[in-house]
Amino acid sequence: MSNLNGWGLTARLISKHFGVLGDKISEAIANFDPETATEADRDRLADTLRQTAQKLAAARASFDKEHEDVVKLRNLIATDEKALEVLADRLATGKISEATVTMFCDELEANKSRLPVELQEEQDAQDYMNELQKIVDAFSKQLADFDAAAKKALQTLASANAQKDLQALRAERQSQLAGLSGLQGHSSALNALTKRAQTVSNEAAGMKIVADIGQKPLDQAAEIDAIRKSVALGDTSGESTMDRLRRLSAKPADISAA
Repeated sequence: MSNLNGWGLTARLISKHFGVLGDKISEAIANFDPETATEADRDRLADTLRQTAQKLAAARASFDKEHEDVVKLRNLIATDEKALEVLADRLATGKISEATVTMFCDELEANKSRLPVELQEEQDAQDYMNELQKIVDAFSKQLADFDAAAKKALQTLASANAQKDLQALRAERQSQLAGLSGLQGHSSALNALTKRAQTVSNEAAGMKIVADIGQKPLDQAAEIDAIRKSVALGDTSGESTMDRLRRLSAKPADISAA
């Protein structure tokens, strides 16, 4: 895996300490790709991460113990080395037996010879812990990358669904508008009503024409009768008051004579 360059030591350590789990970790490190992994792959990786994290916790506790052992051994050796002068003086003055001093020296030499082993065990425990930390960090990053890719994919899907719904709504509205436009332009009931109104209008216009024709002779006869009446009465529009008195006082004979 690119972000765990040179993890040969890690592979050896996990194979030694993890057994079958070591193979799972190696496979997970080598094969997991957040861009193409499925949810099942993600679950397997998360499960392996949990197991590795438990191993890391145990490795930290083991390292702490190894480190504590080294510190204690070093302090013991340092204290015993300081005591050598005191033992030498007491041995010289006969205040301590040679056997006791011999036993003390044997223990000091044994502790000094054990120190490199303890240091190596501490270093191994630290290396193991550090490699496990790298694995946990790598798994954590892979899971984060997977979740980020999944979130992005879900956002893209949500956006696509929203666009789909929008286009469906637009199509529905367009269909409704087209239906209303068709109703406005092609309604058989509306067309029949319009034609009926035009027919009635035409009939009314025809009846008016006939009525006008019938009324014309009547109007002409009334006009002629009015003229006759006007002539029979005479035109009195220009007579004076005196003329009117004379006309009204004249006898019928005079009128006929006139």
